Amino acid sequence: MNSQVPIRGKELVEGGRAVAFGPDWLARAWSGGLHRIVDRIDRSITRGSIFAKLPDGTTRMLAGEAPGFDAVITLHSWRALLRLATGGSIGWYQAWEAGEWESPDPVSLFALIMDNADRLGDVARARGPWRWLARAVHLWHRNSKAGSLRNIHAHYDLGNDFYAGWLDPTMSYSSARFGNEVLDLEAAQHGKIESIARRIEGAGTVLEVGCGWGSLAGDLAARGSEVTAISLSDEQLDWARKAHAGKPVSFLKQDYRDVEGQFDAVASVEMIEAVGREYWPDFVDCVARCLRPGGRAAIQYIAIRDELFDGYARSPDFIQAYIFPGGMLMSETQLRELTEARGLEWQEHESFGLDYAETLRLWREGFDRVVEQGRLPAGFDERFVSLWRYYLMYCEGGFRGRGIEVAQVTLVKPG
Repeated sequence: MNSQVPIRGKELVEGGRAVAFGPDWLARAWSGGLHRIVDRIDRSITRGSIFAKLPDGTTRMLAGEAPGFDAVITLHSWRALLRLATGGSIGWYQAWEAGEWESPDPVSLFALIMDNADRLGDVARARGPWRWLARAVHLWHRNSKAGSLRNIHAHYDLGNDFYAGWLDPTMSYSSARFGNEVLDLEAAQHGKIESIARRIEGAGTVLEVGCGWGSLAGDLAARGSEVTAISLSDEQLDWARKAHAGKPVSFLKQDYRDVEGQFDAVASVEMIEAVGREYWPDFVDCVARCLRPGGRAAIQYIAIRDELFDGYARSPDFIQAYIFPGGMLMSETQLRELTEARGLEWQEHESFGLDYAETLRLWREGFDRVVEQGRLPAGFDERFVSLWRYYLMYCEGGFRGRGIEVAQVTLVKPG
């Protein structure tokens, strides 16, 4: 009998490996060209600085004239820059995993890159044949009904024991809301739930699209609403049904495209960016179709700055390749156009991106404690730990650099 523990998270760890970049011999042969990449980065930085130690033993200070984020990086191999030049953020992660570069604070580096993204342009995007390959892999992960089941399983069914180790007791896997208060993570997550609940206050029936582990649905049910909450994750649904047993909430395994009937309100927290650009209209159709006239929808979503969106959309990035297969960050302008084209009024919009940066920092600290204390569940290897830590730092840097925002909006269906 084989008692070996199965490897968990393998689908994510292997996710971007189909797109490999830059053999080492080519990096050595093209080292002069790689110096030109450093020059290009230097010219493109307008805010902040990077102190870089290069593989040939030299150092460079890459700096803009304005203050900003300050980062330190050591390049152990020219191959890291070749991977960046060909594979963008996917190649840059592969270089980090291979030990080809390191930094005492990668978050500052990611924040600086995002803060200067308008000038750095495609430096974090795959190009040439690697871009085509990355697109093909991303297309394979598109969120058709069958694809959504695979993608949700790969990320959200890593195990409730895994997520419970570093999320707060509400099991909320989305941005908290700290505001101007000094709050712990659990209190800030309750603040986020409260802000969603206020937008649909008094609704008799509520549909939650993408219910996670059920914290919002359970809260709305406790306030007196009759809630239908849907997810495709077996692990999440099992947790939610047990955690909120006895409340007027039905947790269903159902695709949002299959929901029928109308509700007084719809709630959805960080779901729409997970469905992929091809399916944004289907998601908004679901909201518009399921709202009764006079109903309200409370939506929390993640968006990349509009001026960066076209470059971002041209090639899948590290997050799409390794973490959330099939997803794509929103363009706020496009989301508003989609909702208004369906007769939904856009009201009470609020952004709070730095709250997400703080949420991610606390998640990373919690994850690191779990690893350091030996409490990580069996089945997760060092490659997965490396990937997960990088993911949390990468996203935190994106929000701190203000290239990515999280926001809430209320959508109203005229009566």
